Amino acid sequence: MLPTPEQVKDYIAGGLACQHLEVEGDGQHFFATIVSDAFVGKRLIARHQLVYAALGERMREEIHALSMKTLTPDEFKAA
Repeated sequence: MLPTPEQVKDYIAGGLACQHLEVEGDGQHFFATIVSDAFVGKRLIARHQLVYAALGERMREEIHALSMKTLTPDEFKAA
């Protein structure tokens, strides 16, 4: 069974404290906007690694592709 955007959102939120989280997708390909204090002072790759860590094995087994926009709260407010 393919995951829903809501399930992917729950997976991310379960492993990463988010101030804002949106996930869209079709069951295989997803796009997420993730806002977290955990991203402060981190480069893009480190931010993505935090999200992948939150998803764990699901990224390999259930989710075919995930595009993401990772922002700090200040970056999100400025956008």
